[in-house]
Amino acid sequence: MDQKQEIIHDEEIAVSIFESLQNNLNWLEKIIEARCQSYFDQETTSSGHEIPDFPVQQIQADSPLEKLIALENFGKHERLIMVLALVPLLKPQILEVFFIKNSITDRAFSEFGGVAGKIHAGFMPTGETAIFLLSGGNLQKRITFIPIFRSDHPLFARQILQHPDLSHSEPDLAFPLVLTPSCKSLLLSGQDFRPDFSPTFPAKRLTTRQNWSDLVVENYILDDLGEIKTWLQHGDTIMQEWGFEKKLKPGFKALFHGPPGTGKTFAATLLGKDTGFDIYRIDLSMIVSKWIGETEKNLAGIFDQAEQKNWILFFDEADALFGKRTVTSSSNDRYANQEVSYLLQRIEDFPGVVILASNFKTNIDKAFIRRFQSIIQFSPPDKYQRLRLWENAFPPQTPLDPNIDLEQIANLYELTGGEIVNVVRHAALVSVGKSPRTITQDAILNGIRKEFHKEGKIFNF
Repeated sequence: MDQKQEIIHDEEIAVSIFESLQNNLNWLEKIIEARCQSYFDQETTSSGHEIPDFPVQQIQADSPLEKLIALENFGKHERLIMVLALVPLLKPQILEVFFIKNSITDRAFSEFGGVAGKIHAGFMPTGETAIFLLSGGNLQKRITFIPIFRSDHPLFARQILQHPDLSHSEPDLAFPLVLTPSCKSLLLSGQDFRPDFSPTFPAKRLTTRQNWSDLVVENYILDDLGEIKTWLQHGDTIMQEWGFEKKLKPGFKALFHGPPGTGKTFAATLLGKDTGFDIYRIDLSMIVSKWIGETEKNLAGIFDQAEQKNWILFFDEADALFGKRTVTSSSNDRYANQEVSYLLQRIEDFPGVVILASNFKTNIDKAFIRRFQSIIQFSPPDKYQRLRLWENAFPPQTPLDPNIDLEQIANLYELTGGEIVNVVRHAALVSVGKSPRTITQDAILNGIRKEFHKEGKIFNF
């Protein structure tokens, strides 16, 4: 598809989204008007207004909202709840009817629900608002609709609405109806939402412009990585079409171990790029908490999102969280071991791909080791691999001094791929301001000296 075709396609999607949302808002507005009129007129003891079906002729089948409804096999009741959650963002004025006060108590009608925003001046609907529209004053209907608001209902389990976060003293339906960022992005733009790194989402999406030819490792490592790639591409076929879901644990778990700079993170990133799966590196420093239960809560938020998005989860320096359990000599030890046990269970149940990276395999708890489908050791490169790394490190247009002897440098200095990249960056920085702008062997050797100094190694020219 060329650029002109992409623009036309994007415009068609935008029109479809607009028309679909407009039709759904109009449908909901009529329901609100009819429900309030029926409720206040007290026509029947059941407040006799039934929720009408959404008009078939107004369905924009290619809109994200309609696709989601069809995918999850939702009916008019789930449609109402999703559209109601969009109203404060798209058309808040249609909810102003709920600001009316009870003339007897001189306060808001409790059956309308709603919460006040810190800045937003409009009415923010809650589960109570939704169940009022669904059931009116009919207690029997209300009881029938309550299960929709349970956390295991697809509206919440599929990360469409945010999970209620209520104190134990609040009624179950007092939570605000808020679409998850992923669902909101999908419904409004048709695009998948990719969260940014933040205190509430301590994970960063890994990307690269490099390819497999830039990964210099042993052939057996490429073969093992190919197995993970095959699972990403054909795991659903194996589990569902071939019936292995009754025989095998879900997902694929791998351990990458070896010294820093040997390609563990790069290999994981390439797996994501090559298969089209987003890969997120989890920042364990922001996950692990000294407060009881917080580590599990932080991890649960990431796992819950990842399960619905087919993300690859990459835990770098995994020893901090997946290390060996200790003998329980104190309450702190017991809680630490509980965290490891919780992680073990979440990873075991995770239907996607989880990759743990560690400098030392022996640091990982044996309970995890037994559950890995793949354990790959990344070793420091030999002199032949180092030469390939040096040759790959310089782009073709780099002004290199013809007297540079990369083969000699590769033979003499034992460096990992990550360290070679650092040396090349240093050599470029010290050379770009000089005349002529040429990277020399001295600039490279000076960079190697700096890398050796970091590790406390002795450097000899």
